Amino acid sequence: MDYPPVVSREEWLAARRALLVKEKEATRQRDLLNAERRRLPMVEVGKEYVFEGPDGRATLLDLFEGRRQLVIVHFMFDPSWDAGCSSCSFSVDNIGHLSHLHSRDTTLAVVSRAPLAKITPFRRRMAWTFPWYSSFGSDFNYDYHVTLDESVAPVQYNYRDAETLARLGHTGRMSGEQSGVSVFLRDGGRVFHTYSAYARGDDLLSTTYNYLDLTVLGRQEDGTGVGDFRLHDEYDVPAPSN
Repeated sequence: MDYPPVVSREEWLAARRALLVKEKEATRQRDLLNAERRRLPMVEVGKEYVFEGPDGRATLLDLFEGRRQLVIVHFMFDPSWDAGCSSCSFSVDNIGHLSHLHSRDTTLAVVSRAPLAKITPFRRRMAWTFPWYSSFGSDFNYDYHVTLDESVAPVQYNYRDAETLARLGHTGRMSGEQSGVSVFLRDGGRVFHTYSAYARGDDLLSTTYNYLDLTVLGRQEDGTGVGDFRLHDEYDVPAPSN
């Protein structure tokens, strides 16, 4: 790749100050967008979902662990697979210490369609400690559009139906397991769905990307938006370049 031009410190400082103006405007726009997201209307969840966790069966209300808010990471793990999706694994590797979320009355949980018998050994292998539940046998993944099967429910991903996805050439988003994040609010015993995001909608949750975005080499993807991140125990890390 072509590196940026080499300039004097004074020229660099002038360019950096000009970029700072744009960064500050982007931050202000992000704050406005976040506020608008918080004002989205919400939908009461009327269906009873049952999940399987380390302590047995759990309802959606149970997943809150008594807190007011719940963030669910939809982790791609088909029941026929022996390991979870590498891209989803990269994403959840970025989850920080959950005590910070808990201090804001918010619980984070991961949900996959694979049965617990497959989730448990993979979770142990990856040394993850976040709550992880199986939605196997329930409608949860289909209702929140992260398992797509036309025979079960009309295909919709990232708020686009099958016809739109096909027209845009997103055929890989028309069947099977997909990623996403969904947010819920609890008011007593009532649960409300407030937000879901898919595709690059949950991009900001991957702090590794945020670090790489500060660098000259950037994300080092292949041009399709798909990186080559592996499971974190599969890297053959090369020696640092000179």
